[in-house]
Amino acid sequence: MFLRKTARAAALALLTLLLPAASHAAADGKTLHLFLSTSETGLDPAVASDVASLNLMENVFDPLLRYDYLARPLKLQGNTAQGLPQVQDEGRTYIFKIRPGIFFTPDPAFKGQPREVTAQDYVYSLTRLYDPSLKSPWLFLLEDKLVGDAALKSHFSYDTPIAGLQALDKYTLRIRLNGVDPNFLFYLAMPATGVVAREVAEAYRAPGEFGNHPVGTGPFLIKEWKRSDKIVLQANPTFRKTIFHTDAAAMAALPPADQAIARSLEGRQLPLVERIEVRIVEEYQSRMLGFLKGEFDYLEQVPESLTDMVLANGALKPELAAKGILLERFPVLQTYYMWMNMDDPVIGGYSKDRLALRRAIALSYNSREDIALLKKGLALPAQSPLPPNVLGYDKTYRSPVSYDPALARALLDRYGYRLGPDGYRHQPDGKSLTLTMHTEPSMVGRLRDELWRRNLNAIGLRVEFKSDKKTEIIKASRLGKVQMFETNWVADFPDGDNFMQLLYGANSGRANYARFNLPDYNKRYEEARLLSDTPRRRSLYFDMWQLIHAYTPWVLLTHPISADLQQPWLKNYRRHPVEFTTWRYLDRAAATSGSGSK
Repeated sequence: MFLRKTARAAALALLTLLLPAASHAAADGKTLHLFLSTSETGLDPAVASDVASLNLMENVFDPLLRYDYLARPLKLQGNTAQGLPQVQDEGRTYIFKIRPGIFFTPDPAFKGQPREVTAQDYVYSLTRLYDPSLKSPWLFLLEDKLVGDAALKSHFSYDTPIAGLQALDKYTLRIRLNGVDPNFLFYLAMPATGVVAREVAEAYRAPGEFGNHPVGTGPFLIKEWKRSDKIVLQANPTFRKTIFHTDAAAMAALPPADQAIARSLEGRQLPLVERIEVRIVEEYQSRMLGFLKGEFDYLEQVPESLTDMVLANGALKPELAAKGILLERFPVLQTYYMWMNMDDPVIGGYSKDRLALRRAIALSYNSREDIALLKKGLALPAQSPLPPNVLGYDKTYRSPVSYDPALARALLDRYGYRLGPDGYRHQPDGKSLTLTMHTEPSMVGRLRDELWRRNLNAIGLRVEFKSDKKTEIIKASRLGKVQMFETNWVADFPDGDNFMQLLYGANSGRANYARFNLPDYNKRYEEARLLSDTPRRRSLYFDMWQLIHAYTPWVLLTHPISADLQQPWLKNYRRHPVEFTTWRYLDRAAATSGSGSK
């Protein structure tokens, strides 16, 4: 017994020596005050795909790689891995060296022992994406790509070894692919591939329970969690020593404003604050008023309906600029679209009459009105699924489908959607026709509903709106129970594949909410996903865009231009094109009288 206690005490003492207790943050007790625009669903990297949960998981769980904070063009770097991997077999094999001395935050599942991260933990974590009980929306990142993964899909077991995912020793991870995937390293910088501990997952094995017990290795841990209301993150006292550094060559390549941020961060240990208080604020007006009262340190994407509160003639209002508030326009890697369920008995299917109905809906959409009235000019019309600045985007491409209500009416007439005495159209078989569009219960949601109602009524289509929280709509969407919904996709990595996979048939019920499953599209996607940004892939993308326009599972809407605001006391803030948060780098100046800071 004495020897066991001594050994345990020695292990804990070693842990204390190896892992600095973030005392630099604890000493000043600085707290960030932030908000998320929607409720979180749960903090399980293999399961959660909503933006709120991804924001939080990015700070709790650790993937192998991360993006350099300030580098543009985007650049990957080691995170839990010791730099970028060794690449073999012409890009089909990656060998990662895991940093020793990385520990999970304490949890009863570890029975009081410090738990170090090993290569086998990454084998387990990536294998979780295949677990059929989890129905991971991120399986597409690995499916059919890892050598031997058919064994996981036919008879799943966490103890089934596959050649594509192996721990060669305690700190060496080897990943082997069936073919070259130009985007594969991007996947390993996403929250979905963050490392988790098997003991924790098995201790909380009931459905959804693991997502309620986030145990990671990231810079923060969850200190307080009131569902859909308030989440408090605390600096992880066992977070590995992480010092920010920019070498001279990289510094010289940065614009002056980013050079100033790099100098401010140079040599400092991350994270810089002790606490982050995050509130869930779904109403646009509440977010804006909270920021203007100093309750939040920054506000990304000023709500389009409220731009008049802060902008005048496209610039920040003088009274706000006088307070030191800063405005920055940011081209978001994001596409808004309205998807239609291809399995729905009213609107789905591939027959000519259903194609005509969906095409008419697309032709009724007035992008100029949307951008002017709802987006307040802070958006570009979407010509394809790809936003500007992702690989594969073609600035010269123009959609063959544009606002044309006369053509929409003619299409509906031709394919049997006749007007009834009430002024609304019936289905070709004479049955009544009512479209059902899900919507969010917000002011902008109501404005969006009115725009859609007016446009659809103008071509003789009756529409009803079903209001619910976005998280609930997404859950129902995966089960095929939603007919139509306007949503958006934010890039997980800066390549067109991240958007084109949203209509790949194999992803139906996951990210492919439209449940579009067209062999001609699938065939081209399967070839394109193995290519980098080459002329051949661009040709395939052109064909795929044409198929999207022809079959219309989506109505392409806009690419937003975000108007971002930050308080004068916030330091080191620079929005990243792909990562959801930059919280580990942020700092606050000392509070001053009348500043509104806390």
